[in-house]
Amino acid sequence: MKVRVAPLTLGFCVCAAALQAQTMRPFSTFRQLHGETRLTARLEYGAGSLRLEPGRPGELYRMNLSYDEERFLPMSDFDASSRVVFLGLKARGEGGVRVVSRHQLRQAALVSISPRVELNLDLSLGAVDADLELGGLRISELDLKTGASRATIRFSRPNAMRCHRASFSAGAAEVAVLGLANSRCEEIVFEGGVGKVLLDFSGASSTSARVDVKMAVGGITLRLPRAAGVRITMAKFLSSFEPAGLIRRGSGFFSANYNDAERRLEFDLTTSLGDVDVEWVD
Repeated sequence: MKVRVAPLTLGFCVCAAALQAQTMRPFSTFRQLHGETRLTARLEYGAGSLRLEPGRPGELYRMNLSYDEERFLPMSDFDASSRVVFLGLKARGEGGVRVVSRHQLRQAALVSISPRVELNLDLSLGAVDADLELGGLRISELDLKTGASRATIRFSRPNAMRCHRASFSAGAAEVAVLGLANSRCEEIVFEGGVGKVLLDFSGASSTSARVDVKMAVGGITLRLPRAAGVRITMAKFLSSFEPAGLIRRGSGFFSANYNDAERRLEFDLTTSLGDVDVEWVD
């Protein structure tokens, strides 16, 4: 009996694995650039890996997906009159996005957007491993919301225009935002729940910025350029702060070159439980 049962069990497992593999489906969508100068892009992505990058100049946007068809549906909807595009994956049914298996985490998406258009970018991410290269895009506003995710946001090249506002909201997440000077954003807001956060303000731009950071539980590292004039005002509860390279004046902490610096970074920090560390870069 044991000799007969083993092949049947193996056959069942192979068939089940093959059936599961068949539920991953490819999906592609793109639109050529037809004289558009502005675009609002709203991207919703519940689970898996996501890569976003500048695209071909002649394409307004492009998205390539590999997704779990049993639980998700691809989204691709462009309104030519308002110049708004909705991209990503939405959950089937009314239950919302729930990650119930590692199979969903093998989903993958590559999204690219034209560097020629003025971009208002709105991203809503769930259990996602995200690598977002925003350098070289023409971003006027950025709004990123993440859940239980790991996200790296890069501005490897300067924004081609001045950015009014960048907002980041993270739940239980590990987030690194690199090259924020290249974002050229005048206002930067970060709100975190639980996790580890790196905000790196290096880059080529001399744009001054107001930065508002609120963190409930976790560690925050501020990576600051030595040439910038820095002021930090902090409200903390059960948190530690290492003000390396800063001088306390009244209720704030200032860099020695604050009054004379061409570029200034003005921070308002609120933390409940965790560490705030300062690193300086040339």
